[in-house]
Amino acid sequence: MTVGNILLDHINNKNLVCFGSTILVVDDQPANIQLIYQILGDDYKVLMATNSEEALNMCKTHLPDLVLLDVMMPDVGGLETCRIMKQTHEIADIPVIFVTGLQKLAEEDACWDAGGADFIRKPVNPKTLHNRVKSLLLMKHQSDFLKSLVYIDSLTLVYNRRYFEETLTTQFALSQRNSSDLALMMLDIDCFKQYNDTEGHLAGDEVLRKIAQVVKSCSQRPTDVVARYGGEEFGIILPNTSIDGATSVANKILSSLKTLNIYHPDSVEPYVTASIGIAITPKLDTVSLIDAADKQLYIAKANGRNCYEVEPTQTSLTAESVAG
Repeated sequence: MTVGNILLDHINNKNLVCFGSTILVVDDQPANIQLIYQILGDDYKVLMATNSEEALNMCKTHLPDLVLLDVMMPDVGGLETCRIMKQTHEIADIPVIFVTGLQKLAEEDACWDAGGADFIRKPVNPKTLHNRVKSLLLMKHQSDFLKSLVYIDSLTLVYNRRYFEETLTTQFALSQRNSSDLALMMLDIDCFKQYNDTEGHLAGDEVLRKIAQVVKSCSQRPTDVVARYGGEEFGIILPNTSIDGATSVANKILSSLKTLNIYHPDSVEPYVTASIGIAITPKLDTVSLIDAADKQLYIAKANGRNCYEVEPTQTSLTAESVAG
């Protein structure tokens, strides 16, 4: 499917795109959550949280399409929770509808100032809730779709280099601020020129598409990013990931490529393989991180391909030993 096909499909289904979306309901009173679930549960996947900490964790792990947020909660209230969301890169774009019993003009202004996209008064009117939710979800999906046209590689339908570089810059800054690990993997398809020369460029394009989906399926967390870096090379950004976590992903990729079993007469194995270089923060900057991963990729190529290498002293692992 091309980007043009996706655009046509999106236009034809614009009235259906919201249904099946994920909504997080945050309220310290379970009865209020149950009421909203009864109203929205038939059309949307409804998640729930009863305090700010739970809500923020759910946002980061599930990336809901919309949050319905109670204003008055013990400890950290809804207004502060929304402010934290808007200051957190990976969840800042999730729209928030405040659900509130507040009546004063200044209290309404506080909802807008905190970053809310809308608010609904208690007691909730089911029709009003349905229409407000549908309207915001439609706007969010359209915004996400337009962004995808800028950031998606048209051939493989994973992210492109532009998105990769912007995301790496953001995640690098977050890893420094939070003193957390950021792993970067650079993957290159082995002997790809020979495959194109033997099988033709159309077959080569199909290989790129298949491998992109394999890599994506092996790095499934909402914050993981798979991008086509250029030609037959892919970059994989793994936030909050140690060396062990990154090598686990590399293992899955090598094993999955063997299982995919795309015949390649001129490769190190009779099927299409890949080499992977892995680097991890701390580094001085993103350029140093990419250079470190690329250096390990070249070492993997020199060591016979179909393996990964990790800086500085990790040993390589081939698909044969992974399978065993």
